[in-house]
Amino acid sequence: MRYISIAAVGASVAVLAAAASALAQGPSPQTSASANIPELASAQFAWLALGVDWLDPPPGLGRGPIRPDPAHPYVGNRDRGQVTLHIGNTRDPALKPWAAKQMQLTNDEVLSGKRGLPFSAQQSCYPGGVPEQLLTPAQPFYFIQTPREVWMIWETDHMVRRIYMTDRHSETVKPSWFGESIGHYEADGTLVVDTIGLQSKNSYLDWFRTPHTDNLHVVERFKLAADGKTLEVLVKVEDPDTFNEPLYMMRRWRKVPNQLLEMVCAENNGDHFGKNLFPIPRADKPDF
Repeated sequence: MRYISIAAVGASVAVLAAAASALAQGPSPQTSASANIPELASAQFAWLALGVDWLDPPPGLGRGPIRPDPAHPYVGNRDRGQVTLHIGNTRDPALKPWAAKQMQLTNDEVLSGKRGLPFSAQQSCYPGGVPEQLLTPAQPFYFIQTPREVWMIWETDHMVRRIYMTDRHSETVKPSWFGESIGHYEADGTLVVDTIGLQSKNSYLDWFRTPHTDNLHVVERFKLAADGKTLEVLVKVEDPDTFNEPLYMMRRWRKVPNQLLEMVCAENNGDHFGKNLFPIPRADKPDF
Protein backbone atom coordinates (compact mmCIF):
# COMPACT_ATOMS: atom_id res chain seq x y z
CA MET A 1 0.00 0.00 0.00
CA ARG A 2 2.90 2.31 0.75
CA TYR A 3 4.10 2.04 -2.83
CA ILE A 4 0.79 2.34 -4.69
CA SER A 5 -0.73 5.33 -2.91
CA ILE A 6 1.90 7.91 -3.80
CA ALA A 7 1.47 8.82 -7.46
CA ALA A 8 -0.18 12.17 -6.88
CA VAL A 9 2.11 13.05 -4.00
CA GLY A 10 5.22 12.12 -5.94
CA ALA A 11 4.15 14.09 -8.99
CA SER A 12 3.43 17.18 -6.90
CA VAL A 13 6.77 17.02 -5.16
CA ALA A 14 8.58 16.55 -8.46
CA VAL A 15 7.03 19.74 -9.84
CA LEU A 16 7.73 21.70 -6.67
CA ALA A 17 11.30 20.49 -6.34
CA ALA A 18 12.07 21.17 -10.00
CA ALA A 19 10.80 24.71 -9.64
CA ALA A 20 12.66 25.09 -6.35
CA SER A 21 15.93 24.02 -7.93
CA ALA A 22 15.65 26.80 -10.49
CA LEU A 23 14.47 29.41 -8.01
CA ALA A 24 17.22 28.59 -5.56
CA GLN A 25 19.82 29.91 -7.98
CA GLY A 26 18.63 33.49 -7.50
CA PRO A 27 19.69 35.30 -4.31
CA SER A 28 17.06 36.29 -1.77
CA PRO A 29 17.00 39.78 -0.28
CA GLN A 30 18.74 38.38 2.82
CA THR A 31 21.44 36.41 0.97
CA SER A 32 24.59 38.14 -0.21
CA ALA A 33 25.53 37.85 -3.87
CA SER A 34 28.68 35.95 -2.85
CA ALA A 35 26.77 33.30 -0.89
CA ASN A 36 27.11 29.74 -2.15
CA ILE A 37 23.57 28.33 -2.07
CA PRO A 38 23.82 24.56 -1.47
CA GLU A 39 21.80 22.10 -3.54
CA LEU A 40 19.61 20.59 -0.85
CA ALA A 41 16.40 20.12 -2.83
CA SER A 42 15.59 17.51 -5.46
CA ALA A 43 12.78 15.22 -6.56
CA GLN A 44 15.36 12.45 -7.01
CA PHE A 45 17.11 12.32 -3.65
CA ALA A 46 16.37 12.71 0.04
CA TRP A 47 18.26 12.94 3.33
CA LEU A 48 18.33 9.91 5.63
CA ALA A 49 19.53 10.15 9.24
CA LEU A 50 22.62 8.40 10.52
CA GLY A 51 21.71 6.99 13.94
CA VAL A 52 18.87 8.09 16.21
CA ASP A 53 20.41 10.37 18.85
CA TRP A 54 22.15 13.72 19.02
CA LEU A 55 25.92 13.71 18.53
CA ASP A 56 28.41 15.70 20.59
CA PRO A 57 29.50 19.12 19.25
CA PRO A 58 33.06 19.87 18.16
CA PRO A 59 35.53 20.08 21.07
CA GLY A 60 35.64 23.42 22.84
CA LEU A 61 32.31 24.69 21.56
CA GLY A 62 30.24 23.98 24.67
CA ARG A 63 28.42 21.23 26.50
CA GLY A 64 26.65 18.56 24.51
CA PRO A 65 23.19 17.00 24.65
CA ILE A 66 21.49 15.25 27.55
CA ARG A 67 22.75 11.67 27.86
CA PRO A 68 21.34 8.37 29.21
CA ASP A 69 21.11 7.72 32.92
CA PRO A 70 24.38 5.90 33.80
CA ALA A 71 22.30 3.33 35.67
CA HIS A 72 20.29 2.62 32.51
CA PRO A 73 22.66 2.87 29.51
CA TYR A 74 20.93 2.97 26.18
CA VAL A 75 21.32 0.05 23.76
CA GLY A 76 19.96 0.62 20.26
CA ASN A 77 19.02 -1.59 17.33
CA ARG A 78 22.54 -1.40 15.90
CA ASP A 79 24.25 -2.13 19.20
CA ARG A 80 25.02 -5.60 20.47
CA GLY A 81 22.71 -6.76 23.20
CA GLN A 82 19.08 -6.36 24.24
CA VAL A 83 17.53 -3.12 22.98
CA THR A 84 16.61 -0.79 25.84
CA LEU A 85 14.45 2.29 26.28
CA HIS A 86 15.68 5.88 26.40
CA ILE A 87 16.06 6.78 30.09
CA GLY A 88 17.51 10.28 30.47
CA ASN A 89 20.04 11.41 33.07
CA THR A 90 17.92 13.58 35.37
CA ARG A 91 20.99 14.45 37.47
CA ASP A 92 22.58 16.39 34.63
CA PRO A 93 23.70 19.75 36.09
CA ALA A 94 22.42 21.56 33.01
CA LEU A 95 18.80 20.86 34.02
CA LYS A 96 16.70 23.15 36.17
CA PRO A 97 14.98 21.27 39.04
CA TRP A 98 11.51 21.34 37.46
CA ALA A 99 12.86 19.88 34.21
CA ALA A 100 14.73 17.10 36.01
CA LYS A 101 11.60 16.26 38.00
CA GLN A 102 9.43 16.08 34.89
CA MET A 103 11.94 13.82 33.14
CA GLN A 104 12.12 11.55 36.18
CA LEU A 105 8.35 11.14 36.19
CA THR A 106 8.43 9.84 32.62
CA ASN A 107 11.40 7.61 33.45
CA ASP A 108 9.51 6.15 36.40
CA GLU A 109 6.46 5.42 34.26
CA VAL A 110 8.52 3.12 32.08
CA LEU A 111 10.82 1.64 34.71
CA SER A 112 7.84 0.72 36.89
CA GLY A 113 6.04 -0.94 34.00
CA LYS A 114 3.15 1.55 34.10
CA ARG A 115 3.79 2.38 30.44
CA GLY A 116 5.31 -0.03 27.95
CA LEU A 117 7.02 2.67 25.91
CA PRO A 118 7.76 6.29 26.79
CA PHE A 119 6.30 9.13 24.75
CA SER A 120 7.86 9.85 21.38
CA ALA A 121 6.44 12.30 18.88
CA GLN A 122 6.94 10.00 15.89
CA GLN A 123 5.29 6.97 17.48
CA SER A 124 2.41 9.00 18.92
CA CYS A 125 1.66 11.00 15.72
CA TYR A 126 2.69 14.35 17.19
CA PRO A 127 4.96 16.85 15.43
CA GLY A 128 8.50 16.61 16.73
CA GLY A 129 8.95 20.33 17.13
CA VAL A 130 12.30 22.09 16.88
CA PRO A 131 14.85 20.63 17.10
CA GLU A 132 13.52 17.13 17.95
CA GLN A 133 11.94 16.63 14.52
CA LEU A 134 15.49 16.36 13.17
CA LEU A 135 15.86 13.08 15.08
CA THR A 136 13.18 11.35 12.98
CA PRO A 137 14.73 7.94 12.17
CA ALA A 138 14.35 5.37 9.40
CA GLN A 139 12.45 7.60 6.95
CA PRO A 140 13.97 10.49 4.99
CA PHE A 141 13.15 14.16 4.64
CA TYR A 142 13.33 16.59 1.73
CA PHE A 143 13.99 20.26 1.03
CA ILE A 144 12.27 22.75 -1.22
CA GLN A 145 14.34 25.91 -1.73
CA THR A 146 13.07 29.22 -3.08
CA PRO A 147 14.50 32.73 -2.61
CA ARG A 148 11.94 33.60 0.04
CA GLU A 149 11.22 30.26 1.75
CA VAL A 150 12.89 26.93 2.46
CA TRP A 151 10.63 23.98 3.26
CA MET A 152 11.61 20.81 5.09
CA ILE A 153 9.22 17.94 4.35
CA TRP A 154 9.37 14.67 6.29
CA GLU A 155 8.08 11.48 4.74
CA THR A 156 6.98 10.54 8.26
CA ASP A 157 3.36 11.72 8.44
CA HIS A 158 4.16 14.36 5.75
CA MET A 159 5.27 16.95 8.32
CA VAL A 160 6.17 20.33 6.79
CA ARG A 161 8.36 23.00 8.36
CA ARG A 162 8.73 26.43 6.73
CA ILE A 163 11.78 28.67 7.04
CA TYR A 164 11.32 32.28 5.94
CA MET A 165 14.40 33.81 4.34
CA THR A 166 14.41 37.09 6.19
CA ASP A 167 16.52 38.68 8.92
CA ARG A 168 13.82 39.65 11.38
CA HIS A 169 11.25 37.79 13.45
CA SER A 170 7.65 38.98 13.67
CA GLU A 171 6.90 41.44 16.46
CA THR A 172 4.44 38.96 17.97
CA VAL A 173 4.88 35.21 17.57
CA LYS A 174 2.14 32.84 18.70
CA PRO A 175 3.68 29.59 20.03
CA SER A 176 3.26 26.63 17.68
CA TRP A 177 4.76 23.20 17.01
CA PHE A 178 7.50 24.43 14.65
CA GLY A 179 7.53 28.03 15.85
CA GLU A 180 8.70 30.83 13.58
CA SER A 181 11.91 30.04 11.70
CA ILE A 182 13.89 32.66 9.78
CA GLY A 183 17.00 31.88 7.79
CA HIS A 184 19.81 32.97 5.51
CA TYR A 185 22.76 31.47 3.63
CA GLU A 186 26.30 32.35 4.59
CA ALA A 187 29.14 32.79 2.13
CA ASP A 188 30.34 29.20 2.59
CA GLY A 189 26.88 27.77 1.85
CA THR A 190 25.79 27.22 5.46
CA LEU A 191 22.03 27.55 5.94
CA VAL A 192 21.50 29.31 9.28
CA VAL A 193 18.02 28.97 10.84
CA ASP A 194 16.83 30.92 13.89
CA THR A 195 13.63 29.70 15.58
CA ILE A 196 11.46 31.11 18.39
CA GLY A 197 7.79 30.77 19.33
CA LEU A 198 7.89 27.05 20.14
CA GLN A 199 5.01 25.65 22.19
CA SER A 200 6.04 23.31 24.98
CA LYS A 201 3.19 20.83 25.57
CA ASN A 202 4.27 17.31 24.53
CA SER A 203 7.33 18.86 22.89
CA TYR A 204 10.83 17.68 23.81
CA LEU A 205 14.42 18.06 22.63
CA ASP A 206 15.20 14.37 22.33
CA TRP A 207 14.17 10.76 22.97
CA PHE A 208 14.95 11.28 26.65
CA ARG A 209 11.95 13.63 26.84
CA THR A 210 14.05 16.63 27.82
CA PRO A 211 11.45 19.40 28.17
CA HIS A 212 11.56 23.10 27.42
CA THR A 213 9.44 26.21 27.90
CA ASP A 214 7.87 28.58 25.38
CA ASN A 215 11.04 30.69 25.71
CA LEU A 216 13.12 28.11 23.83
CA HIS A 217 15.46 29.64 21.24
CA VAL A 218 17.07 27.36 18.67
CA VAL A 219 19.77 28.19 16.10
CA GLU A 220 20.60 25.54 13.49
CA ARG A 221 23.52 25.62 11.07
CA PHE A 222 23.05 23.20 8.14
CA LYS A 223 26.25 22.49 6.20
CA LEU A 224 26.61 20.32 3.09
CA ALA A 225 29.79 18.24 2.82
CA ALA A 226 32.23 19.09 0.04
CA ASP A 227 31.26 15.98 -1.93
CA GLY A 228 27.55 16.78 -1.55
CA LYS A 229 26.77 13.35 -0.11
CA THR A 230 26.41 14.23 3.57
CA LEU A 231 24.46 16.94 5.38
CA GLU A 232 25.36 18.03 8.91
CA VAL A 233 23.66 20.36 11.36
CA LEU A 234 25.01 22.04 14.48
CA VAL A 235 22.21 23.04 16.85
CA LYS A 236 22.41 25.55 19.69
CA VAL A 237 19.59 25.39 22.25
CA GLU A 238 18.97 28.19 24.75
CA ASP A 239 16.20 28.24 27.35
CA PRO A 240 17.20 29.92 30.64
CA ASP A 241 13.98 28.68 32.26
CA THR A 242 14.97 25.05 31.61
CA PHE A 243 18.76 24.88 31.28
CA ASN A 244 21.61 26.39 33.26
CA GLU A 245 23.66 26.79 30.10
CA PRO A 246 23.19 26.43 26.33
CA LEU A 247 23.25 22.94 24.81
CA TYR A 248 25.08 22.15 21.56
CA MET A 249 24.10 19.11 19.49
CA MET A 250 24.93 17.68 16.08
CA ARG A 251 23.09 15.50 13.57
CA ARG A 252 24.10 13.98 10.21
CA TRP A 253 22.23 12.64 7.19
CA ARG A 254 23.38 10.90 4.02
CA LYS A 255 21.99 11.57 0.56
CA VAL A 256 19.86 8.69 -0.71
CA PRO A 257 18.13 8.17 -4.10
CA ASN A 258 14.60 8.17 -2.80
CA GLN A 259 11.38 9.75 -4.01
CA LEU A 260 8.80 10.98 -1.52
CA LEU A 261 6.35 8.30 -0.42
CA GLU A 262 3.19 8.65 1.62
CA MET A 263 3.13 7.59 5.27
CA VAL A 264 0.13 8.24 7.53
CA CYS A 265 0.97 7.75 11.21
CA ALA A 266 -2.57 7.35 12.52
CA GLU A 267 -3.50 4.43 10.27
CA ASN A 268 -3.78 1.30 12.44
CA ASN A 269 -1.69 2.98 15.12
CA GLY A 270 -3.23 1.54 18.30
CA ASP A 271 -2.19 -0.08 21.54
CA HIS A 272 -2.71 -3.61 20.19
CA PHE A 273 -0.57 -5.34 22.83
CA GLY A 274 -1.90 -3.62 25.94
CA LYS A 275 1.26 -1.64 26.75
CA ASN A 276 -0.57 1.51 27.91
CA LEU A 277 1.08 3.50 25.14
CA PHE A 278 0.80 7.26 25.03
CA PRO A 279 -2.43 7.90 23.07
CA ILE A 280 -2.33 9.50 19.64
CA PRO A 281 -4.24 12.76 19.06
CA ARG A 282 -7.92 12.29 18.26
CA ALA A 283 -10.35 14.81 16.83
CA ASP A 284 -13.57 15.54 18.72
CA LYS A 285 -15.53 15.35 15.48
CA PRO A 286 -14.87 14.01 11.96
CA ASP A 287 -13.54 16.30 9.23
CA PHE A 288 -16.29 15.25 6.82
